[in-house]
Amino acid sequence: MPQPEQAQPEQAQSDQTQSEQTQPEQVPTAPKIAVVIPALNEAESLPGLLAAMPPIVTRVVVGDNGSTDATPERAAQAGAVVVRQPERGYGAACLAAIAWLEQHEPPDILVFLDADFADDPANLPALIAPILSNEVELSLANRRPLAEPGALSVPQRFGSWLAGGLIRLIWGAAFQDLGPFRAITWPAYQRLGMKDRNFGWTVEMQIKAAQLNLRWCEIALPYACRRKGRSKVSGNLWGSFRAGTKILYLILAAFFRQIWRSGSSS
Repeated sequence: MPQPEQAQPEQAQSDQTQSEQTQPEQVPTAPKIAVVIPALNEAESLPGLLAAMPPIVTRVVVGDNGSTDATPERAAQAGAVVVRQPERGYGAACLAAIAWLEQHEPPDILVFLDADFADDPANLPALIAPILSNEVELSLANRRPLAEPGALSVPQRFGSWLAGGLIRLIWGAAFQDLGPFRAITWPAYQRLGMKDRNFGWTVEMQIKAAQLNLRWCEIALPYACRRKGRSKVSGNLWGSFRAGTKILYLILAAFFRQIWRSGSSS
């Protein structure tokens, strides 16, 4: 009985190879990047800040912290989502904006930026580059090396030095600054469980990043003097004192909480 010809499997293999070769290549989708801007009476500075936002940004959410000027209107006119949070507090405004993102449009990368235009959004690509290359989960702008003269007050410089020294002593993370301009992956942010509703927002993030051993880096970026308006913290001694006190409280509270948990588990 004659043997069947073996040409059909070869033809099938050839057809399969041709099919694989003609399939279109999958183009990787660009990451969704959301910028959160807490704002209180920043109608003068917001339009310029939002106009400078790079095109890679997917969404800008302004957490309006009970402004009495045209901040919400100016933000909306520039295309930002405005989330109103009447409870005064930097962290409260951030949390309200993030809650909107969580409900409507969770991003891949979350960026925090102050409304005073001291940090330039044009530097955002440099800030997130280590995240995009999967080197880190948290990228922080270090203001100290490139700050304009007078941009950082003496209490700000001392506070960053003291807080950074304590965090390094307790958790081994050698942060140089506590600046507001920062980016974090969405999964890493969710792991942090952020809670602070006022002056301790930035230091809480860095403490928890150190405790969870997140991969992080600091990048020296320019920091300008406030262009318009008035600072709610560094612009007056009382605000600086309250912020400094809250930062020290959070560091020491986290330290003693860690000791207590270690003692309870032993």
